[in-house]
Amino acid sequence: MISPTEELLIEEEPGLLVLSINRPDQKNAMTKSVAQAIADSLDEFDARDDLSVAIITGAGGTFCSGMDLKRFLDGERPVVPHRGFGGITERPPSKPLIAAVEGYALAGGFEIVLSCDLIVASSSAKFGLPEVRRGLVARAGGLFRLPMLIPRVIALELILTGEMMDATRGFELGLVNKVVPPGEALREAKRLGAAIAANAPLAVRASKRVVTESATWPPAEWFTRQNEIVAPVFESHDANEGARAFAEKRPPHWTGT
Repeated sequence: MISPTEELLIEEEPGLLVLSINRPDQKNAMTKSVAQAIADSLDEFDARDDLSVAIITGAGGTFCSGMDLKRFLDGERPVVPHRGFGGITERPPSKPLIAAVEGYALAGGFEIVLSCDLIVASSSAKFGLPEVRRGLVARAGGLFRLPMLIPRVIALELILTGEMMDATRGFELGLVNKVVPPGEALREAKRLGAAIAANAPLAVRASKRVVTESATWPPAEWFTRQNEIVAPVFESHDANEGARAFAEKRPPHWTGT
């Protein structure tokens, strides 16, 4: 069982881990201690066979407003070595990670969202990289992830003006998977997470790995490199179980082996 802290609430459901940043009076601004708690939680998440999908969200109607600027002035940086800002941006987990966004996801908060695999957003959600308005630069992955996910010219407009984008626009651009009524983002993220967790864990993990790593593969090596990752899946117990369950017209019983 992953231990929660006062500023990071943790919930477990079958196959699911939910992390909730809990600094609502500070708009869930990120601190070093919260970043470390997230990193520790994701390390355990990746190591546990009983958890297939993680969800990250924020308490009190805000996702995360970015770095705590007051603590920044005191010299604190909410970065974890080898994990990055918020304990996520430089090394997301190897298993699927869903962002459930209510309210503002700004600066580093938006960069956490961009580190996730899927995004569920409330219709009231707002996304933005306002760093240039504070004399800073979005260096937690936003400058390269956002142009990969939406058209480059629109990404540049958001980055260079510091203006915000709402959830509906994010959905239209293909950034957001689902837009739901206010207060429903976490519920829908759990539904989506449960649909993923119902599938074979080795197959899910390998599929995410291929999608993530193939972005830098030379086309001539696509299938060779893919085979190195997926061949063990085809030889697994779960592959046989999936075929057997289909033939026997029953739900499969995955073991992750």
